[in-house]
Amino acid sequence: MTPDRDPARIIAGGQPLLAAAHSAGGHIATNLLAFTRLLRRSGLPLGPGEALSALAALNAIDIGDRRQVHAALRAVMVHRREHFELFDQAFQLFWRDPEAAAHAAAMAALDGHKPPSEKPPPASRRLAEAMQGEKPKPRPPEPEPPRQDMSFTVSDREKLQKLDFEAMSAAEIAAAKQEIRKLTLPLDEKPTRRFRTHPAGRVVDLRATLRQSLRLGGDILKLEHKQRVEKPPRLVVLCDISGSMARYAQILLHFLHAVTNERDRVHSFLFGTRLTNVTRQLRHRDPEFAFEMVSHIVPDWSGGTRIGESLGLFNKLWARRVLGQGAVVLLITDGLDREGAAGLAEATERLRQSCTRLIWLNPLLRFSGFQPKSQGIRAMLPHVDDFRPVHNLESLRALIQTLSDPRTGQSRRMMVA
Repeated sequence: MTPDRDPARIIAGGQPLLAAAHSAGGHIATNLLAFTRLLRRSGLPLGPGEALSALAALNAIDIGDRRQVHAALRAVMVHRREHFELFDQAFQLFWRDPEAAAHAAAMAALDGHKPPSEKPPPASRRLAEAMQGEKPKPRPPEPEPPRQDMSFTVSDREKLQKLDFEAMSAAEIAAAKQEIRKLTLPLDEKPTRRFRTHPAGRVVDLRATLRQSLRLGGDILKLEHKQRVEKPPRLVVLCDISGSMARYAQILLHFLHAVTNERDRVHSFLFGTRLTNVTRQLRHRDPEFAFEMVSHIVPDWSGGTRIGESLGLFNKLWARRVLGQGAVVLLITDGLDREGAAGLAEATERLRQSCTRLIWLNPLLRFSGFQPKSQGIRAMLPHVDDFRPVHNLESLRALIQTLSDPRTGQSRRMMVA
């Protein structure tokens, strides 16, 4: 971020609007800047634009009315439905007590004495961590590192590989996103119908040979050769963004963004109650800007699920456009359809017949005792080639190995009880 776009420098010029409503020394710009930093540390994608919009919104309302202030800040600073609860908690905690950061440590300590059934949700834990981060801690002296036997211990990175996305804190989610950006997705190249001139080709290129002979007065001195062009197959991703999949979809979008920017011929679709093509938005190099564009065109995030209707719409409008030349389809969903299994088996079977390989990624497979009991899962399972989990970094790496294997997975033989 350049110095001229630093929110601290931009908001520092705000007027002391809280002076009329509170004390003479209260400045809305300073408090608003601290509140913006708190939300950003908690995981909300905020920048100078949202901070300036929030300051302008407070200028247009009665800041003496707490409900108006809450509604105005929430309207300009929250872009996704799943962030509403985190924003409400942060608003109540920050604007109720200016010294709330001093009480964050006590809150975290109380959380440690709660029974396991009262464990706060991940959003509350991230907010508590962000509040603790407001007050810098003195740097302790660096003691001499003791020698330890690490033969039977597990590194933090290995723990991160096996940690469920749903149970990650804000720092762990940030680390997971960094690891996801490093993942590469190699796919075996498939031969196409096109040829190109190549000196080591096994097929004689008659056209190139004749063109070369015309340059030499019609004499054929040597034969030109060509070889078949090979390209990786198309990759089509259908990702569920309903309420039960919202947390996993947020992190998997980083995986889709990395794959889209790394290779060609990748098409991404999001579906909840409707189907949305987000391929063009995910091609932007900046992930935050890409996700901001996605949030503006996807109206059904964290809503209901209509898997059968969404797959049927994809088969009708997009299958002939993107499913060609040996396309591989990744279907990311938990299989919990609001409409039951109406038309789901037919839509899945048609999708399977239109592609070379259909891989179903289901986060419910993280449970060792998983059984396909729901109607949606039982309707879809017989028509997929691979049935794999997708709930942590380790499962993503296993998916990459699966896509790199030209053989069809054996999970399709799984019988439905």
